[in-house]
Amino acid sequence: MNYLGFDKYQTDKTAKALNKLLASYQVYYQNLRNFHWNVGGENFFDLHAKFEERYKDARVKIDEIAERILTLRHRPMSNMSDYLSATEVEEAGEVHDDREMVGAILKNHGVLIALMRKVLETAGNSNDEGTIDMISGFLSGLEKESWMLDAWYARKAERAEV
Repeated sequence: MNYLGFDKYQTDKTAKALNKLLASYQVYYQNLRNFHWNVGGENFFDLHAKFEERYKDARVKIDEIAERILTLRHRPMSNMSDYLSATEVEEAGEVHDDREMVGAILKNHGVLIALMRKVLETAGNSNDEGTIDMISGFLSGLEKESWMLDAWYARKAERAEV
């Protein structure tokens, strides 16, 4: 049953863009877990809690993206090897400095924001308002979170220069 009124060709490009976003969110999620577990120093309490807040949010977004792909009658990626081959977010690896962690998260945000804008463009070309609505909400939230993390990052830089 074609309950959405789209033909498969219309949703193919959107599902592919959503799968790339899904893969990138999975690596972003793991980067946040890595930083949550390994942050230390004077900012431990603040950043430990912030990273946990962000990975919990990412976990919800991952589920919503996968479910949107299913709603469009496509299959979401679900294997780590697929995520790693499709992601545009770099795996963080071993990072010890809290400022570097926040910088890496901001870089991840830049990638996710660009991917979300690509999804919006693709979904817009097929009048997929459901995807547009979901991703628009994700985008505005991530832009605001990026602004706040960037304010912390800039403040840290100012202190380091003194």
